[in-house]
Amino acid sequence: MEEEEEEADNVVAGLGSYLGKVKLINGGGIESDEPSAAAEEIMLLWGIQQPLFSKHNAFVKQSSLQLRIDACGRSLSIHQSPSSLGTPGVTGAVMWDSGIVLGKFLEHSVESKTIILQDKKVIELGSGCGFVGCIAALLGARVVLTDLPDRLKLLKNNVETNLYGDVRGTAKVEELTWGDNLDSDLTHPCPDYVLGSDVVYGEEAVLDLMETLVELCGRQTTIILAGELRNDAILEYFLEAATKDFIVGRIDQEQWHPDYSSPRVVMYVLTKKQK
Repeated sequence: MEEEEEEADNVVAGLGSYLGKVKLINGGGIESDEPSAAAEEIMLLWGIQQPLFSKHNAFVKQSSLQLRIDACGRSLSIHQSPSSLGTPGVTGAVMWDSGIVLGKFLEHSVESKTIILQDKKVIELGSGCGFVGCIAALLGARVVLTDLPDRLKLLKNNVETNLYGDVRGTAKVEELTWGDNLDSDLTHPCPDYVLGSDVVYGEEAVLDLMETLVELCGRQTTIILAGELRNDAILEYFLEAATKDFIVGRIDQEQWHPDYSSPRVVMYVLTKKQK
């Protein structure tokens, strides 16, 4: 009973520009004998969702050269490069469930009015095949899709293929390496939203990602990240780092698109702490 009351106390009606319910992940307890909030979050996720026992890739087929996904009144055609999975560290040339979940979450949230994307500046980090960024543009945002130099050809192809005709927003593709200095057009003005799917995958990458998020985001920026539950230690490392500079909350699956949820995926919303 006490645990249920504590859980309810940590649920707030919105964080940043996201107006849905959010379970706050506090940053205290790191230097004490008590488990940190990040460690408690990991135990909760792996205990309740049990990702290792659930079906992986429920919404994508990574062996296919092309995926068709209905969203925003269209049938989107997402090109993949399955052969790239043989290259160590290269995962952005195919779709993952977390990207589908995040894209459909945006569509559902705009319909339910918990997110407003019309005319908002949106930057997507680690865009990969570009599904999430394309969804944001179809929902009216001014989107900059970013990734490493060797990923841009596939990304541009998918943007050009899917954003034709009557698109409410805009989209452009730019090179971005996390941890590098940011171009002024990314930071001035600061984005309204920063999006990312499957961007937490290694300790060194987490450090670079956090450096970019701190530099990129202003006080009015809302970050929404979705990821695959693969490595509990890496996710805990990310949460420990994120709670130093950001207020972090988990978006419960009841807030997601009803047809696109998975126990292998988690979604967080972050806003910069006021100093």
